Amino acid sequence: MSSRRDLAMAAKAWPFEEARKLLARVQKDEAAGKAKPYVLFETGYGPSGLPHIGTFGEVARTSWVRRAFQELSDKPTRLIAFSDDMDGMRKIPDNVPNQEMLREHLQRPLTSVPDPFGTHESFAHHNNARLRSFLDGFGFEYEFMSATEAYRSGMFDAMLLKALSVYDRIMDIMLPTLGEDRRRSYSPFLPISPKTGRVLYVPMKRIDAAAGTITYDDEDGEEITQSVTGGQVKMQWKPDFGMRWAAMGVDFEMFGKDHLPNQPLYAKICKALDMEPPVNFVYELFLDDQGEKISKSKGNGISVEQWLTYAAPESLALFMFQKPKTAKRLYFDIIPKEVDEYVTWLDKYQGQSEADRFENPAWHIHAGQPPQEKWPVSFALLLNLVSASNASTADILWGFIRQYAPQANPKDNPSLDRLVGYAIRYYEDFVKPRKKYRAPTERERAAMEDLAAAFDALGHVTDPEAAQFHVYEVGKKHGFDPLRDWFKALYEVLFGQEQGPRFGSFAVLYGVENTARLIREGLAGKFLA
Repeated sequence: MSSRRDLAMAAKAWPFEEARKLLARVQKDEAAGKAKPYVLFETGYGPSGLPHIGTFGEVARTSWVRRAFQELSDKPTRLIAFSDDMDGMRKIPDNVPNQEMLREHLQRPLTSVPDPFGTHESFAHHNNARLRSFLDGFGFEYEFMSATEAYRSGMFDAMLLKALSVYDRIMDIMLPTLGEDRRRSYSPFLPISPKTGRVLYVPMKRIDAAAGTITYDDEDGEEITQSVTGGQVKMQWKPDFGMRWAAMGVDFEMFGKDHLPNQPLYAKICKALDMEPPVNFVYELFLDDQGEKISKSKGNGISVEQWLTYAAPESLALFMFQKPKTAKRLYFDIIPKEVDEYVTWLDKYQGQSEADRFENPAWHIHAGQPPQEKWPVSFALLLNLVSASNASTADILWGFIRQYAPQANPKDNPSLDRLVGYAIRYYEDFVKPRKKYRAPTERERAAMEDLAAAFDALGHVTDPEAAQFHVYEVGKKHGFDPLRDWFKALYEVLFGQEQGPRFGSFAVLYGVENTARLIREGLAGKFLA
């Protein structure tokens, strides 16, 4: 009989695949006498704006790899959420107040820019607090780290001095990637002006590795010599990546495909500093419903807050979990599908073997402890129930649910109770405005009349299969081939949409008597008005 660890070593889910790569790196370090007391995972965040859906995805996915690694090894782990808050503010975000006040602070480190909201020490402190609250709200286990504090505390000093000693090697890595004009002014070190406090993109006149200093011309033309330690400089973002990996000893970091062209540069700089770069995982970017890349400036995606208006965070986690290396469309129409797929995985979990549980997204989403609550109805069913019953309150929907699943109630099924609320909001905002009812054809009318009569004869039933049997039989009797044309007709005439849930399940949930009445109302043209 295989042990739990053996099963984890054989698991095919992508977090386990990445965890095995990381384990091989850790074992290689240990064999070379370079063992560390813990394995370090890192995620990066740019606090020039508020945390967004990509931030959630990156921390969630890294957490899943970390959890999988914990099944493979007893070695302690840490996850650091690193904020690049020493970056200069290059532009003023459109979605913040007091923009005129911010204008005079352009190019200053974000931790030196006043908070336009007036609630924190700086703009970066405001956004960092939002980040931490955001991550805490999802229950992520992590440690927060500020770039400003890391630079100013001396944490990076040794590696910055090392970078100064291999300055020419770093320039040899970077210069071939730059245009001619940029090469003339490029330096991997960005001094913080002692006069203006701005992050300066200026060439170095001299470097003195022995003294640990750089010399450059300040904004007013005065020659300045200052140390690279103590937060007096920061590094350009590409060298900063490699320097940070080396200084912190990062073992694993993932990032989006937009970083892929620069990943070799990060790694070369880390190696130039005599450290091994971490294991990387590159994920695909999101697309909108037209297949265009999601852009914060375009506003063509979904925010976390918007998703959570219509569905639980577990459904968003499932969207992030599945096929991370495939570009996926991120728009509102996918929410019901993700909710119902999550419920399907959760229902499967309790009856699965330990090996199969490692492949189940619910195991990863819930850190190995998925809840045992049952969801007797799907999101798609609830949406059609709202449509058919004109339900505007949770109490109305629960009245139908109790008939379908007498054991279900809001107290014992809190997740289902929340789903009821989500369904009402989603229906009102996305389903109702798009409905396009049509009149039935003569053949469809005859079939629907027969189905209404069959439901009348069936009476009160609680078995969806019994209702579904009659739906199939009527469709076949009236020559629908393929049968999906019959179901499509039911959805278009009765619900004003091309797709819907299993009709027999809906009929039992709504009540077959009510469904027969609904069919006759559709045939009478009530919904066309």
